[in-house]
Amino acid sequence: MEIAGMLQQVRERAPVVHHLTNWVTIYDCAQVVKTFGASPVMAHAAEEAADMASIASALVLNIGTLTPDFVDAMLIAARRANERNIPIVLDVCGAGATPLRDRECARILDGCHVSVIKGNASEIARVAGLAVTTKGVDSTAVNQDMATVAAELARRRACTVVVTGPVDTIAGCDGRLLRVANGCPLMARVVGTGCMAASVIGTFCAVEPDTPAAAAGGLVCYEIAAEIAAADAAGPGTFKARWFDAIAALNTDSIRRMQRVS
Repeated sequence: MEIAGMLQQVRERAPVVHHLTNWVTIYDCAQVVKTFGASPVMAHAAEEAADMASIASALVLNIGTLTPDFVDAMLIAARRANERNIPIVLDVCGAGATPLRDRECARILDGCHVSVIKGNASEIARVAGLAVTTKGVDSTAVNQDMATVAAELARRRACTVVVTGPVDTIAGCDGRLLRVANGCPLMARVVGTGCMAASVIGTFCAVEPDTPAAAAGGLVCYEIAAEIAAADAAGPGTFKARWFDAIAALNTDSIRRMQRVS
């Protein structure tokens, strides 16, 4: 897996990544995509959702601040993305916290074909149909083998499933299972790290058609940069600023030396 090559493709091609995403983290999602070298667009209106998806290379959906009419717009964009055969990443943010979130996740997944479902352990477990709850948008313990849960969901939905955590698990519908062990504890103290991860996955899917490889490549780069930033950060504030700088400065040597993928 040539992850540095994927990053170079992002920087050279600057793909448009269309978002209908979480209002809490929308700026950071746009910034992380821009810092990687791609072109973010954050267009939520139903009246232009299809038009914007028509010029994008990937679509990122995030239900963090969902309303039913917002999901209507997501489905408009998603159906156009399906028509154009561009990848869709769905961040099931907060799935398992309320019945509304569970219903709307199901409505999106039944209403279009999603390329990548991304969430933490309890979110993915809930979308997979397990009787678990989520603590707001934070993961709770799941008494299941998440690799098995992710693999079954990937097979059933014919997509890639990403379970984020201290070690990220990526399951492809073809039976592949990847694990990414990069990252650092400071990531958990910054709001929006999960939402940004979905945007990064969308960015790499825009240039790499192999979605499990793209998801792993994006997470490796994102989390290596976090490790670099944490080395001399005084706390969450300086860490976040240094993180963006580290993303911009990523190079082939750092990626090959630091990547931990199995």
